[in-house]
Amino acid sequence: MRLAALLSATALVLAMPVAAQEVDRVAINGIIDQGFNHSEVMQTAAHLTDRIGGRMTNSPQMREAEAWTQQRFRDWGLSNVRAEGFEFGRGWSIVRSSARMTAPRPIDLRAIPIAWTPGTNGVISGDIVVAPIASPGDFEAWRGKLRGKIVLISKPDTGSEPTEPAFKRWTDEELAGRNTYVLPRTDPDAAERAARSGRADFAGRMDAFLAEEGAIAWVRMSNRDGGLLHGTGYTYQVGATPTVPGMELAAEDYRRLARLARADASPRLELMSEVRFHDDDVNAYNILADIPGTGRTDEYVMAGAHLDSWVASDGAVDNAAGSAVVMEAARILKAMNVRPKRTIRFALWSGEEQGILGSLAYVDRHLATRAPLGDPELDARPNNQTWRARWPIQPREGYSDLVAYFNLDNGSGKIRGINAEGNVAAAPIFEDWLEPFASMGASTVSLRNSGGTDHVYMQTVGVPGYQFIQDPLDYGSRLHHTSIDSYDHLRPDDLRQAAVILASVLLSAANSDEPLPRMPLPTRPTASDPFAW
Repeated sequence: MRLAALLSATALVLAMPVAAQEVDRVAINGIIDQGFNHSEVMQTAAHLTDRIGGRMTNSPQMREAEAWTQQRFRDWGLSNVRAEGFEFGRGWSIVRSSARMTAPRPIDLRAIPIAWTPGTNGVISGDIVVAPIASPGDFEAWRGKLRGKIVLISKPDTGSEPTEPAFKRWTDEELAGRNTYVLPRTDPDAAERAARSGRADFAGRMDAFLAEEGAIAWVRMSNRDGGLLHGTGYTYQVGATPTVPGMELAAEDYRRLARLARADASPRLELMSEVRFHDDDVNAYNILADIPGTGRTDEYVMAGAHLDSWVASDGAVDNAAGSAVVMEAARILKAMNVRPKRTIRFALWSGEEQGILGSLAYVDRHLATRAPLGDPELDARPNNQTWRARWPIQPREGYSDLVAYFNLDNGSGKIRGINAEGNVAAAPIFEDWLEPFASMGASTVSLRNSGGTDHVYMQTVGVPGYQFIQDPLDYGSRLHHTSIDSYDHLRPDDLRQAAVILASVLLSAANSDEPLPRMPLPTRPTASDPFAW
């Protein structure tokens, strides 16, 4: 071949899309029909929220959800439906609770027990002391001042009135701005410093201090205004249960108490918290189900969402919405009797709210693990506290079998695109797969990384894990983890759209001639600023 012709041919190859993948639009027609004309996504969401309610990991409600979702997968004809356990800790649930200011005037307050704290064993009452405690360094200032008191541990602020609408959809301009590549900033020692910092032990140290000082209960302020409550807590491990009851007050109620204390009005509180611990099984369970592959049977693609939630409400947008979409995608594909080349696996994770524990357990068991630090104290800590600090990554036998994982965990907003997590080779493939859905608003492929949910630990070991871009709606402004996260805030049309797109993307990934391109196996990074102090 002549040099000019060779150069011309080379340029043509370089200009072609990377690993272009044909999309089966006939199959997409079937997915659209099944997903829009015969949808069951809202019935699924209603059962998880209205019927079962908040699904705290290892609570009776979560056990009910684990059993019900498995039965639904079986009813739809999926294969290898199973619950895969991992060590977690105690179950916990709220029976009832109340809070009341009795002086200088009587008024009922909005309150919720802090997760995994003990009950009050009836009604307790006492004077309050506002004693902001954010770290062990704050203990000494309050030594000898807390006996017999209800301790308000949050530093009061002045509140915040919203200046923007609570409900939002992404504009085209905002979506276009997500295409900017964000350079990673690396401090190689940050993960180990965080593991050694002791922040994970603070709740236990504060409980020991309050018990030693004779406090009868502690109260924190909600981190949102508008009467919203959360009740989140993390002392779920066996042997780590606090001894002093803890409650959260609505921010407005908390600030009122703080103002009265500052004005020497001697406010008094009555608290009642009746809770139960559930210790019959310390394992939490991920729910898995498959549509078997017919060709490349060792390989599989996967979709997942976390089934667990907090219990201030029914865990609707976080994350019954994502769970219902994943289940609906499974129902759609099974109703179409698809026969994919690769197995399609569906996962409903547990323990996400306590540190993305369920998907991490799956990664550690099936995909890759990481070497221990060699420090007995640190190596005895929960996996998620030290995971990012441990090198090298050690792939397991099934490391290459998972071709792609797709995650839903940003509320009930419609899908607007997907985060390619810096994978420039995968981005043009996603553009092809999403092209049929441009008229439904889903066309953005962003190279940005996204965090905080169940694809994260897959990304940390180089497995292609992706989070969809969804319209935020009022997820972050007022629903995430709060006492109003109920079915009423779900958007049926958005969830139907999301299920259709997820089913299509899964089928495209399962049938593509080549698996999605992978990023290199991560190794310990060098510092972005080698001269930083």
